[in-house]
Parts: sequence; C-alpha cells; structure tokens
Amino acid sequence: MVSFSSDIGRRELSLTDKVRGLQWGLILLICVISSIGFAMLYSAANGSMQPWASKQVARFAIAFVPMIGAALIDIRHWFRVSYWLYGLALALIVAVDLRGVIGMGAQRWIDLGFFQLQPSELMKIALILALARYFHSLPSENSPRLLDLIVPSGLIVVPVLLVLKQPDLGTAMMLLAAGAIVFFLAGVRLWMFGAVLAAVAGAAPLIWSMLRDYQKARLYTFLSPDTDPLGAGYHIMQSKIALGSGGLFGKGFLLGTQTHLSFLPEKQTDFIFTILAEEFGLVGGLCLLTLYALVVAYGFVIALRSRSHFGRLLGLGLATTFFLYVFINTAMVIGLIPVVGVPLPLISYGGTAMVTVMFGFGLLMNVGIHRDVRISRLGESQMA
Repeated sequence: MVSFSSDIGRRELSLTDKVRGLQWGLILLICVISSIGFAMLYSAANGSMQPWASKQVARFAIAFVPMIGAALIDIRHWFRVSYWLYGLALALIVAVDLRGVIGMGAQRWIDLGFFQLQPSELMKIALILALARYFHSLPSENSPRLLDLIVPSGLIVVPVLLVLKQPDLGTAMMLLAAGAIVFFLAGVRLWMFGAVLAAVAGAAPLIWSMLRDYQKARLYTFLSPDTDPLGAGYHIMQSKIALGSGGLFGKGFLLGTQTHLSFLPEKQTDFIFTILAEEFGLVGGLCLLTLYALVVAYGFVIALRSRSHFGRLLGLGLATTFFLYVFINTAMVIGLIPVVGVPLPLISYGGTAMVTVMFGFGLLMNVGIHRDVRISRLGESQMA
C-alpha cells in the first residue's frame, strides 16, 4: 500500500498527494477480476464479443473514470452530500413505480434512452453513506441508544419496502443486510438485533402471505429442487450439473457443454460463476474467490486505518457489502441459499451494477487517501 509521509498528514492534501495515495494494488485486482468477467461473457456468447462482452468492456472503461474521481474528491464533500445522494436514490426508486420499465415480470428500471438505470443498485451505496454520516454525527461513538436508532431504521425500511414492491427480493435482502452491518459496526448492542430477529420470526406468517407465488416457489425449490426439475427447479438443477461436470480443472475455455448447448439459463448474469466453474473447474472457481477475498481484505485494511468514524463505517460497510454480493451469488448458484437474483460483482453482465460497484470502490479508495483526515460532526475536517 502507498502511505503518506508524516508531513502530509499535517496539511491539506494536494492532487499529487491524492494520486500518490491511490491504492494501485486494489485497482489491479479490480482490473483482473473484470477481465475474467469479459472472458466469461465472451464464452457465454459462444466465442463472440457480441452482445455482452463488448458492452461490458465499454461500461468498465466509462465507470473507471468516476471511480477515480470519487477517490480523489475531498472526503468532507461526500460526508456533506450523503443525505442528498440518499434522497436522490430514493426519489429514483419512487420514479420506478411511476415510469419504470418492466422486464422479466418486475418493474425495476428507468429507461434513459441510452441506458437503463436500476435505482435500487444506487441505493446500496447511498444507504451506507447516509448511515455512516448519521452514526458519525451522534454525540458519542459509544453504543447508540434505542431512540438513536429510529431515524436510521427508517432510512433502511423505506427503500426496502419500495424495492419489495417492484418486486426485487434479492436487492431488498442486500439493503437489509448492508444496513444491519453498519448498525453492528456502529456499536448497536446485540440484544437489539435479537429483539428484531424475534419480531421477524413472530411476523413470519404475515411475511409469507405477502410473498409472490414465484418467490414461494423458489423457497420450495430450495428445500427440494428435484420435485420440479423442468419448472421451478430447472435453474438450480442445470447450475449444479454444470458445476459438477467441470471437475477439478474444467473442460477448457469455450468448451462448457451446459453453457454452449443453452441448458444453463441466465448464464450472462446470475449464473455466470457456473460458466467459470464448468470451463475452469474447482481450481478456477477457487482462484476467482481468492481474488475476491483479497479485495475484501484490502477494503478492511483501508477502513480500519481511517482515523474518522465516518471513514471507518463507510469503508467497512462498502467492503462488507461487496463480500455479501460475492457470497450470496456463489451460495445461490451452488444451492446453499434460494435463488434471489444477486449479480456477481465485476463479472455479471449489467450496466448499473458495474457502475455502482466501481463507484463504491472509488469511495473505498477515498477513505484510504483521506485516512488521516478527522471529520467533525458537521463535516469540517482537521488533518491528524
């Protein structure tokens, strides 16, 4: 990692200082993982850059610019605009209900003409920013009181309910998990989590009655996928066949039969990890997971070195959310959890997901660059 000299820690950072402070090791990992994603999308299209790989390369190149920009902007500005970004993301989610584009039975996108925007992806980052600012602004960094949790709970519940209405159970779960993680990192007592879990367990019958039929079918399929192998269980059955057929070292690049004979559904998005495992085997899958683990570890190190409470919460929240992306997707395709439609970061095809993840990495690097900046509760800073 690049570290500042002690004299830089006592003055405002120049642009040169910030560029020197960029985490180039993290950037390299991001580029390597994204390149693997390009190759898998090329394979998913039977050895063609069209229609997915070429667009994904362009999106990565475009998203790379705001990632670096987000890293270089003064961290105080991100602190000040946190609530505004949250409000913008929430307004866009509301706009989905009014003028959203329907795809695969769900209304989750806004058609911008040149790009289909999925606001719920933006909310994953905006929510962490807003919660980090809120807990930083409390009078003390000690365990928040029960009354202190009313506002942040509202910040989580409102977008979760709106996203469930689309419906998008996977993203709603991600928002809940991200919010719970920031609560935990902020020092919320464990008995409060226990009380919430008890309340959720008590409301389980009501929650079950609110689920859509296809969501219930996914849960039934998770418990017994063999009961409907050509219907609700088709996705996960084909995924397991592809995973198992890859063996230790795989069948070879572009030689995955489940993929290229079109048995594997949603191969360019939710089930893209299965292509990798079929063509490069267990070894290839473990190599990708190792790269992801290095990214998460990098994120935790960056966050824990921050001297501001806001920086620590933001960095840890972003790193843990990235881990959740990876865990939920890989656990989903191997049948450990129900299929919920969470993309594999930097690998799955998708514009908003790519931009959101890259922007999150920019904020994470921003925390590293400004690790010696102490932020007051009002957003003012002092160099440590």
